[in-house]
Amino acid sequence: MSLWKRLFGMLAVLSLILIGAGSSASAAPRGSWNDFSCRPSVDHPRPVILVHGTFANSTNNWLVLAPYLADRGYCVFSLDYGQSPDVPFIHGLGPIDKSAEQLKAFVGRVLSATGAAKVDIVGHSQGGMMPRYYLKFLGGATKVNALVGVAPNNHGTTVLGLTRLLPYFPGVEDLINTHTPAVADQLAGSDFMRRLNAGGDTVPGVKYTVIATRYDGVVTPYRSQFLNGLNVRNVLLQNLCPVDLSEHMAIGMVDLIAFHEVANALDPVSATPTSCTSIFD
Repeated sequence: MSLWKRLFGMLAVLSLILIGAGSSASAAPRGSWNDFSCRPSVDHPRPVILVHGTFANSTNNWLVLAPYLADRGYCVFSLDYGQSPDVPFIHGLGPIDKSAEQLKAFVGRVLSATGAAKVDIVGHSQGGMMPRYYLKFLGGATKVNALVGVAPNNHGTTVLGLTRLLPYFPGVEDLINTHTPAVADQLAGSDFMRRLNAGGDTVPGVKYTVIATRYDGVVTPYRSQFLNGLNVRNVLLQNLCPVDLSEHMAIGMVDLIAFHEVANALDPVSATPTSCTSIFD
């Protein structure tokens, strides 16, 4: 996909968001999140925890989705994880198994504050995959009802084949391993990926949804994002809206069509069909 098509796709999505936001601005105020006094409602009994991606943080990844869900009556929370002492503001850099321990602690804090029995988790990129480690190895399956991954790196990425070039550049791989271990963990064939997916992609008792875009240039090939196992729903964004050209960042940060499908995954009983007009819902 050409650079111009990618830019056009992002501009198109942003334009649709502005139209949709303008049509609903008078209907309700923008919702807030990380309000630990929030109590889940009967309609939405589980808090939603948003898990950002690599090189992101608990705010900038969720400037659209967090209020989108809060406006719909959810108690919404987000955390920073994988911090590096040498890098301010952007996170998701540390070893993924350690980041999963941070998620475990945050889930416990949210459950304690809200009185809920379980949470739902929505994550973008690394944030859609890292919780699987928590579910599989850290007891998270008893605390989580559903995991919704938006462009999740579930089986490792080839980054459009660039990882095959690493052996030709001595020292680069060691630099990645030392300063951004989360990046090394996410490469196709890494020790972390092999351990995460050994014995199956899923654990019993948790519902899984994956929302992917065919134009993803970060987690490649895009079909590697899809999961196998029970209670799994794999969704390709372009099957819902063929003209949606969102790439890896747009689908997780600004795409209201994808976010409508997130809402459906969180509340399947009240789900409505997702289409190109879902920005107006």
